[in-house]
Amino acid sequence: MMASYPAKGRFMNILVLGSGGREHALVVSLAASERSETIFVAPGNGGSAPGAQNVNVDMLDPAAVIRFAREQEVGLVVIGPEAPLVAGIADAVREAQIPCFGPGASGARMEGSKRFSKEFMQRHNIPTATFASFERIPDALAYLSGLQAPVVIKADGLAAGKGVVVAQTLDEAHAAILDCFSGRFGAAGATVVIEECMTGPECSLLVFTDGERVLPMAPAQDHKRAGEGDLGPNTGGMGVYSPVPIITAAEYQQMLRYMELTVAGLLSEGIDYRGVLYGGFMLTSEGPKVLEFNARFGDPETQVILPRLKTDLLEVMLATDRGGLGALELEWEERWALSVVLASGGYPGAYEKGRPIKGLAAAEALEDVLVYHAGTRRTADGLLVTAGGRVLNVTALGATFEQARDRAYEAVELIDFEGAFYRRDIGARALLGRGAWA
Repeated sequence: MMASYPAKGRFMNILVLGSGGREHALVVSLAASERSETIFVAPGNGGSAPGAQNVNVDMLDPAAVIRFAREQEVGLVVIGPEAPLVAGIADAVREAQIPCFGPGASGARMEGSKRFSKEFMQRHNIPTATFASFERIPDALAYLSGLQAPVVIKADGLAAGKGVVVAQTLDEAHAAILDCFSGRFGAAGATVVIEECMTGPECSLLVFTDGERVLPMAPAQDHKRAGEGDLGPNTGGMGVYSPVPIITAAEYQQMLRYMELTVAGLLSEGIDYRGVLYGGFMLTSEGPKVLEFNARFGDPETQVILPRLKTDLLEVMLATDRGGLGALELEWEERWALSVVLASGGYPGAYEKGRPIKGLAAAEALEDVLVYHAGTRRTADGLLVTAGGRVLNVTALGATFEQARDRAYEAVELIDFEGAFYRRDIGARALLGRGAWA
């Protein structure tokens, strides 16, 4: 069914699904639109207000989302995280004739199934790591025995960012395969993907797409490891910057071409994909290759991309859903953006919650500093406390890379909560150039 779009120029209510730093960044950018009226966030976090209202709506329940959207006359539903996309919430919302930003379940398989994504890339000649997928332990171990380390082991489905192991030895890879099949990740680990371990700098390129056309965003580079020097366990991301100075013009054009080929491939397979397509790339000696696709905005990449987007995000999202991207061009700030994640002690393992957060007002008072809330909540008496592993994303803009980095760290040092930690080397290698990744 055709969605019922608000008349051009009319104010509208918006419902954002999600609770992290990405969703807070979306709220801030949507609130800046001249057309936005009330923004609801389900469930939101401690920083959602005053730009939005947190609401108790189950984002995995399509009937609940549709009922709330109708009751509140919502003109656009924006789906932040991957789980509701994979669950088909966008399909249900569009079937209810409510405009929606985010792909349906068939398109969300690009993130929800690593096997599907890798086979898709193979079908459409999109460069990626060599791979094989298995549903039985003996078959996986037999294949592994013919490889050399390092090797990458992945649970096929969504595993909250914990289903990927870069194994430095075959014994470690063997253990990771058994771990996947043990049921630790539930249905997500019923199929295991074994990949070649590519080498080179990682970066991402996100695009808006209406299913046919592609509008690229600015590239970004995340820091996945918990420890400085890119040591320690993988996390959801400890810091990020945009744009990425080490990407050459030729590499950027290749990356964009692969994103265009992906959207064209989805269309050719009859998959209706409207929203954001996230391409995670490895800049190998043979050129850029795709590490993975995500079906939504990255987190924390969104927290440096959206502050640089000058075009009205609400208008872009509406055009993405109704098929009007061809009439738009994105305008970007020429300044740099860098974000540092303040995390709870113990993350990405066990950590304490409920720690009071201090110094936020002083940090936010600094010029060109934005603090996005990720894992926070408000107590009954209004106190802001920690409520997650990644607590805050401290973002700064600057005329130079160094200025943005210095401002971000100046703000970080003003904020404190018990057990807080952060990486002090976000962006350090970018200042040294491509050789820092050798």
